[in-house]
Amino acid sequence: MNKETTNLKKEEITRKWYIVDAADKPLGRLASDIAVYLMGKEKPSWTPNQDCGDYIIVINAEKVACSGNNIMTNKKYYNVSGYNGGMRIRTLKEMLEQYPEELMERAVWGMLPKGRLGRAMAKKLFVYKGADHKHEAQKPEVLTFKNLGGKN
Repeated sequence: MNKETTNLKKEEITRKWYIVDAADKPLGRLASDIAVYLMGKEKPSWTPNQDCGDYIIVINAEKVACSGNNIMTNKKYYNVSGYNGGMRIRTLKEMLEQYPEELMERAVWGMLPKGRLGRAMAKKLFVYKGADHKHEAQKPEVLTFKNLGGKN
């Protein structure tokens, strides 16, 4: 039995476009499933040193679900500008109400590898607040994840 490992080259990578509805889905579980598709780990031809993932469009980011005791007020997001007194702290409730796109991008970025390859993967994520997006020309396929716990 001959089992050879295949390593993809940049020219051999094929990418698809997927659309994900984030309404009533748990934030962390959804982010980890999206990260798998951005990395391309669901493909049998996954290569660790190549960006072989697909494009993901997330809609209804403001309707994502968060559970836990007092998580809306206890979870904090920090931004540091580099200047004295330049640290900004926001709660999860503020992020969900005012910046749902950034919230989803941060959650997915936490699941991706850090460095040049991870930044290239993160550029293939497009997050929108409502149900409208500007990628109809790419003809995205609807992607549903199993075992998300929310209303599927």
